[in-house]
Amino acid sequence: MRTIDASSIADTIQYLCQSANTVLPKDVMHALAQARSRETSPIGQMALTIILENANYAAMSEVALCQDGGVTIVFADVGQDVHIQGGLLEEAIHEGVRQGYQKSFLRGSMLDRPFNGKNTKDNTPAIIHVRIVAGDRLTLIMLPKGGSADNASRLRIFTPAEGLVAIHEFVLDTIIQAGPGSCPPLIVGVGIGGSFDSVAVLAKRALLRDIGTVPSDSFVAELERKWLDDINALGIVPQGYGGATTALAVHIETRARHIASIPVAVNLQCHSARKGCAVL
Repeated sequence: MRTIDASSIADTIQYLCQSANTVLPKDVMHALAQARSRETSPIGQMALTIILENANYAAMSEVALCQDGGVTIVFADVGQDVHIQGGLLEEAIHEGVRQGYQKSFLRGSMLDRPFNGKNTKDNTPAIIHVRIVAGDRLTLIMLPKGGSADNASRLRIFTPAEGLVAIHEFVLDTIIQAGPGSCPPLIVGVGIGGSFDSVAVLAKRALLRDIGTVPSDSFVAELERKWLDDINALGIVPQGYGGATTALAVHIETRARHIASIPVAVNLQCHSARKGCAVL
């Protein structure tokens, strides 16, 4: 049994709030640079150049990549041999978010109630997904999720008779309906399988995968490649201005399902694909 103090969790979350909101991950920067090098449209090149310049300036100056601090989503993978002392896990995460957003002058975007709510001013509460895993480590993954891309995300439960063709059309239609309002170029997270309540989390977890990684399932890997090509053929392009790149990647996560239903969720991520990870 390994003991982790709640204060260490809060400190780590505070750091992730600052770093995830100011430093775009290397895989995203690389994908954006590659998209710019392939781009033949001058206005598309300009849009991607501005996106990259913004990311470089944010990291250098330690200022927010985007004015939308987003919903702070935290995935906590808790080793079954971990004991947390000095407070509850969720309370420690909320405290870290509170300190991180206030000390880094990040915009608080959370209302305390869905209707007639007041801004909590520190971006709490976070949305927390806890999973018990093997080992004696605590892995904390932060995903600040902006409103424009999440607003365009969708979920539908298909019958098996509708099949893969209908799912493919649903994914493409989600991108079409989102248009430039979701701040492309996008990362498209797709969850397939599970249940109504789990498939949205599956789609959001798909966004955590680094761009360029390939699933071990060859069928899923081929779907990702084909759907990315089809999405980029839609012509929505960087920021809707022009060019060839509507999406940088399609990431699909799957799990077992009931014989009578195929839940599918599409969770979009804008070009400011912020994320951070720490292991305690």
